Amino acid sequence: MSTASKNSQSSAQAAADLSDFVSSSPSSYHATATAVARLDAAGYTVLDEREKWAIEPGGGYCVIRDGAIIAWRVPREIDRASGFRVFGSHTDSPAFKLKPGGEFDAEGVRQVGVEIYGGPLLNSWLDRELAFAGRLALADGSVVLARTSEIARIPQLAIHLDRQVNDGLSLDKQRHTAPIIGLSDLAESDIIEIVAASAEVDPELVVGHDVYTIPVQEPALFGAHEEFFAAPRLDNLLSVHAGVTAMESLDPDGLESIAVFAGFDHEEIGSNSRSGACGPFLADITERIHGSVHPDATRSDYLALLAGSVCVSSDAGHAVHPNYPERHDPHVRPRLGGGPLLKLNAQQRYATDAVGTAVWARACAAAGVESQDFVSNNAMPCGSTIGPLTATRLGMTTVDVGPALYSMHSAREMCAISDVVALGAAAKAFLQGA
Repeated sequence: MSTASKNSQSSAQAAADLSDFVSSSPSSYHATATAVARLDAAGYTVLDEREKWAIEPGGGYCVIRDGAIIAWRVPREIDRASGFRVFGSHTDSPAFKLKPGGEFDAEGVRQVGVEIYGGPLLNSWLDRELAFAGRLALADGSVVLARTSEIARIPQLAIHLDRQVNDGLSLDKQRHTAPIIGLSDLAESDIIEIVAASAEVDPELVVGHDVYTIPVQEPALFGAHEEFFAAPRLDNLLSVHAGVTAMESLDPDGLESIAVFAGFDHEEIGSNSRSGACGPFLADITERIHGSVHPDATRSDYLALLAGSVCVSSDAGHAVHPNYPERHDPHVRPRLGGGPLLKLNAQQRYATDAVGTAVWARACAAAGVESQDFVSNNAMPCGSTIGPLTATRLGMTTVDVGPALYSMHSAREMCAISDVVALGAAAKAFLQGA
C-alpha cells in the first residue's frame, strides 16, 4: 500500500471516529459520558471522588466531575521520579442555554428564552434546525442526560424587511435570538416536558437543568479531495477526541511518567467553576494519585513532582483566512493542513515558553508530524486557554498547542482532516513520553 493510500485510509478512519465522537457529545456532559464509555472499553476503571482509591502500577483510571473528566495511566514500573504528563482540553462550546421560565407566545408562535453561553458567532446560528441537549437534575438527587430531536429554529428577518442587512447584520442578543419551537395553538407541551420525554423521565421530577441548543446537521468531509472536515463544536471536541484516543492506545510498559488527560468544562466562559481549569479538579486528582502510589510521601514530595511535570494545553487556533488575510500576523501564516499549531503570546495569554516549545518539538518529531507557529496580529486582541490557568494553579511547565480552524465559534466550524490525524499522533507521542 502506498504512503498516499495509507494516509487516505488514516484520514478516513479519523474522520469517521471524530464524527461519531462529536455527534455523541452535544453537551459537555455528553462529551464526558462519551469519553468515559470509550475509556471503560479500553480497560480504564471509573473511580468515585467520594471514595478511597487503590491505584495499581500499569492501571488506567478516570474520574468525572460534572461536565469534566480526568483520566490517567500509571507506568508499569513507577518510582518517585515519575512525574505527570498532562494533555489538557475543554469539553464545552459556545451555544445558547435554556433560561428558566419555559416558553412564551408571540405573534402566533411559541418561543423559548435562552441565554448566550460563551461567544458564539450569532449569525451562524440563524436558520438552522436546532435540538436541545444537556442534563436534568431530578428530585431524588439523580442526574440524567437528555437530547431532543430537531425542534427549534432562530429564523432571520427576510431581506425585504431589512434592505441594508447585507451592509451589516446587527443582532440584539435579547430580542433576536429566541428560538421558535411551534405554533401557539399546537404547542401543548412545554420545553421541559419535551426535554424530559427525550430522557424518558417524568417532567414533574425535574428540579434543575443545564440544557443547551445544538445544531443537528451531521459532521461531514468535503472539498475537492474530501480534505476538509466540518462539524459543530470542533472547538474543542477535536482536542478532547485527540486526548481520549491517545489514552486508549498508551502502553504502560513504555511510560516513564503518569499520563493524564484532562477535559475541563466552562472554558468558554472563563473556567471559574469546580469543573473548570481555574478550579481545584486537576490539583485534587494529581495529589490523590501521588498519595495513592506513594503512600509514605509528603506534600513536599508532591510539589517537587509537579515542578518536573509538563502540561500540553490543546485548544483550537486560527488558520490564516484567505478572505481576511490582514487580520493575521503578516509574517507568521499558519494554514489548514500544515499540522498542529504551537501558540505563542508575549503577554502569556498562551503559556508557551522556550522549554515548553522544546517539549512539543520532541513530541511532534517522535510522531513524524509537522507543527506550525501561531502568533496574533499585534493590532488584534488575543484569546486565551486553559494553559495559563493550569500553569498558574499547578506550577508545571505548560505549552499551548491546538488544531487550526476556520469559522471558530461558528455553529459549524471547519478544519483539515490531516490536522486531526497529526494532532492525535502528537498527543499520543507526548503522553507516551517522547
